[in-house]
Amino acid sequence: MVLKKLREFLLGSPSDEPSDPNGIFFYVKCAHCGAPVRVRIDRHNDLTRDFERGGFFVRKEVMDGSCFRLIYATLHFDEAYRVTNQEIEGGEFITWEEYRQLAGKEKKGE
Repeated sequence: MVLKKLREFLLGSPSDEPSDPNGIFFYVKCAHCGAPVRVRIDRHNDLTRDFERGGFFVRKEVMDGSCFRLIYATLHFDEAYRVTNQEIEGGEFITWEEYRQLAGKEKKGE
């Protein structure tokens, strides 16, 4: 029960889309085990100003909770925090709906 609550605190509940004014969320799926991961970027602390392209960028190392392999993601944003470019190694970007579906299956043990 404690581990379940800790996991929901860290990963969020799969049924609720995040609502966080300072957070930017993206979703990935591990290329090795297929585990879904929700990743939060803090607008004030995680983004780096991109002086060459304009806007911002972030590099994130993401680890899923199943096989614990690292996924490397790089995202570029414009001044309005909209994604302009994204790259990933060791996984793939997925939508909120795909994340919710995969996280729901994991929760049920499918």
